Amino acid sequence: MREYRGTLTEPGRNSPFRDRSVEENLDLFRRMRAGEFPDGARVLRAKIDMASGNLNMRDPVIYRILHREHHRTGDAWCIYPTYDFAHGQSDSYEGITHSLCSLEFESHRPLYDWLIRELEIFPSRQIEFARLFLNYTVLSKRRLIEMVESGKVQGWDDPRMPTLCGLRRRGYTPEAIRDFCDRIGMAKADSVVDVGLLEHSVREDCNAHAPRMMAVLAPLKVVIENYPEDRVEEFEFPNHPTDESQGMRKVPFSRELWVERNDFREDPPRKFFRLSPGREVRLRYAYYITCTEVVKDEAGEVVELRCTYDPKSRGGDSPDGRKVKGTLHWVSAMHAFDAEVRLYDRLFTAANPMSEQGGWQSCLNPDSLKVLSGCKLEPTLRDVEPGYRCQFERLGYFCADTVYSKPGAPVFNRTVALRDSWAKIARKQENKQESKPKKRRRRRKR
Repeated sequence: MREYRGTLTEPGRNSPFRDRSVEENLDLFRRMRAGEFPDGARVLRAKIDMASGNLNMRDPVIYRILHREHHRTGDAWCIYPTYDFAHGQSDSYEGITHSLCSLEFESHRPLYDWLIRELEIFPSRQIEFARLFLNYTVLSKRRLIEMVESGKVQGWDDPRMPTLCGLRRRGYTPEAIRDFCDRIGMAKADSVVDVGLLEHSVREDCNAHAPRMMAVLAPLKVVIENYPEDRVEEFEFPNHPTDESQGMRKVPFSRELWVERNDFREDPPRKFFRLSPGREVRLRYAYYITCTEVVKDEAGEVVELRCTYDPKSRGGDSPDGRKVKGTLHWVSAMHAFDAEVRLYDRLFTAANPMSEQGGWQSCLNPDSLKVLSGCKLEPTLRDVEPGYRCQFERLGYFCADTVYSKPGAPVFNRTVALRDSWAKIARKQENKQESKPKKRRRRRKR
């Protein structure tokens, strides 16, 4: 067959078996189906045109023998159709109006159309477009299989994988993916799309729909010394700052709170407007507090902050009009529950993993998954269903994991951070390249 097929510039030659009778062909095909012949001994070909300028139209194979157990039908069949033969028929039987394919199928379209026309079935239409390439990502199925089988990821639905089940588990919404597709459009030329655009789409969607909740991932205790020990207040928080239809919820407040450890600096740098000794900050929707004392353990690690609060600043505003620049999120230590939070990030540190000298294995991001235990979450989140999406205020968008979450003990996956930290890294790298002095070549006169 290879010898008779010809080349792009030379026509092929007819097979010596091309003019067999219909009866003989049917007999051989039935014997193929019955398993009489070994693999490769016989094939069924479509009789089209061996002089066609398109090699795919030169009597292509449409059935071949394969004695192998099928994952669905077992040993029931030993002959199988080629992709080219099955493609158009599958689309037609399923009522597909437009079959979208990557550019390498463009030369196969004449065969796709010929088979539909000759079989007189519903005319699906094939349209080709350029492949989608994302930076910091590998989309090759062969490479993804390697990642799964080598244990570099925890399965096809690992939230770091660019699979639909992985994106869903991480918290990406269908609306965000559709918005991303609308933004990049369809083209005939291959191009690389910044994965930051996909992250931007999911931020936009989550910002519009995700309720806001309080969570402290790296807890540091705050004790408000002038707040009554036996007192508990409830503040009404809006579930969304601009969408009133999402309603309100009640959040408890007590003498002991948890705040983020990185929201405190004992010796604050310039433009650090959060908590430090002697500085006043706002607790979101609650009160103004001022740090008066820092408690450390024997190793010198800060373990507790002693503060005072201004009772007149209830709700987060001061009646005397004084302003504070820092606003912190918090949870009540008495009412918070411990939870596991998984911080997912990009799987690769290089924009084009396949072009790295050591291959994609050499640029796996060691920080693509950080598992945090002992995080403090507000009580509203204790009984959420798997798949629940929200924003942890000031931290990012998160989703209750569908695998590890249990009733009363949700595990949260970070969908995306509030800001694109990778864009800043990319700009720094670009600036370094631009700032390098260009070497001048000496020109010699002859």
